Amino acid sequence: MRGWIASRKPWSPQARVLLLVAAIAASACGQAEAGSQTEEDMAADGADEAQAAANRLTPEEAAAGFELLFDGESLDAWRGFQMEEIPAGWGARDGALAFTPGVGGGTLITRDTYTDFDLRLEWMVGEGGNSGIFFGISENTESAFQSGPEMQVLDNAGHYDGGNPLTSAGSNYGLHAPPEDVSRPADEWNEVRIVRHGNQVVHWLNGVQVVDYEIGSDEWEALVAGSKFIEWPDYGRHHEGHLGLQDHGDPVWYRNIRVRRIQ
Repeated sequence: MRGWIASRKPWSPQARVLLLVAAIAASACGQAEAGSQTEEDMAADGADEAQAAANRLTPEEAAAGFELLFDGESLDAWRGFQMEEIPAGWGARDGALAFTPGVGGGTLITRDTYTDFDLRLEWMVGEGGNSGIFFGISENTESAFQSGPEMQVLDNAGHYDGGNPLTSAGSNYGLHAPPEDVSRPADEWNEVRIVRHGNQVVHWLNGVQVVDYEIGSDEWEALVAGSKFIEWPDYGRHHEGHLGLQDHGDPVWYRNIRVRRIQ
């Protein structure tokens, strides 16, 4: 080997130029790959930060007395309706409280009960998706919807319920309809606020007040009497009850779930 090196001819000027160009190109390629990897890492870090921020109280919310019902990972604040455990279909996935059909179902309810409250959260469904947000749930009935009024969660464009304002996204399901459709398309996050103070209940969807009603009023009683809810004497009768997220057999995601008790 030493003899081969010793007898090797010197590089020509042209060869030296070609080698230099090749070395520069290889270095640039390596830097580009390193830069690409850095961008991927930064994107992943950014996604993690966004997920964490989506399940965190702001200083103003903390000062106002809001409590976080989901931190992106723990389901300790929840259990299944008439169950002590979490139904298998529910879990923390990519920073959201998600339901995946086909692996075990059931409506999810809070372990605590609430009377007057200010509930805020975000939801997202896939194409044709259906779910709901309950309050005032009693476990003396066979199903959560037999006692708890429901704010409809729905892909209006992809589900037949979206064609009827009474069963569209944001409605007090079957009883009070939004004046307009302000829901966002499937696979986009929607912002919700539900406030109950005494018997007065107000729904907001994506910053717009869509429903306002009084439980037990003459209007309420007449609407219930003309609906399927007349079959269930517990419907809407419990001022204190659990909050709930409905398993309607479709994938659904919830996040940024926080609630403040109103004294």
